[in-house]
Amino acid sequence: MRNHTYIKLVCYAVLFVIITVSCKHKEHEYHSITDKIEAESKNYKGVSISSKKYLEGMKMMEVTENEITFLIPTRKDKIKSYKCTECHTQPLAKMQTKDIKKAHWNVKLEHASLNTMNCITCHDGNNMDNLKSITGHAIDLNNSYKLCSQCHQKQYKDWTGGAHGKRIESWVSPRASMTCVNCHNPHSPSFDTKWPARFNTQKIKERK
Repeated sequence: MRNHTYIKLVCYAVLFVIITVSCKHKEHEYHSITDKIEAESKNYKGVSISSKKYLEGMKMMEVTENEITFLIPTRKDKIKSYKCTECHTQPLAKMQTKDIKKAHWNVKLEHASLNTMNCITCHDGNNMDNLKSITGHAIDLNNSYKLCSQCHQKQYKDWTGGAHGKRIESWVSPRASMTCVNCHNPHSPSFDTKWPARFNTQKIKERK
């Protein structure tokens, strides 16, 4: 029994020495990228420059998403025909009759299959000044990204973290980011395929 205990103690001692020796590292060497970030940013005091001067004259609003606070451009003041209720004086169901000329004739919906989506999937048929969540809750047009995030959760998370979308004017604080509708047409959100500005002429021949 004593021998068994002695062997165990020796094994623990050897293991401790191995771990201790393997964990030793030279100055400015780190076990992980997280350790390096923490060590290198210990004395970080921030930057003295600001992007505020670049945002002067822009109508912005502050939002907090995933515990991250930043600025986005307002939306409603950019819509020429807002408020929608200036024309949509009654709920949509009452206004859709064969005698009334079809409105928004130039809007082509290419977002999803018509079996999945139509106008009132996103717009509130009872109050056209608002958007509507899939559970029927009103979403302000200035917060249209909340509507997009219901289906595009990955892009939404990347956007709140700053990896998706575009910054406005500058990357320095305060952060100001474009929203989904600043880059994507909500009725037809995909971008047209484009060739690079310069490309191999041999490829042109191959594709003919």
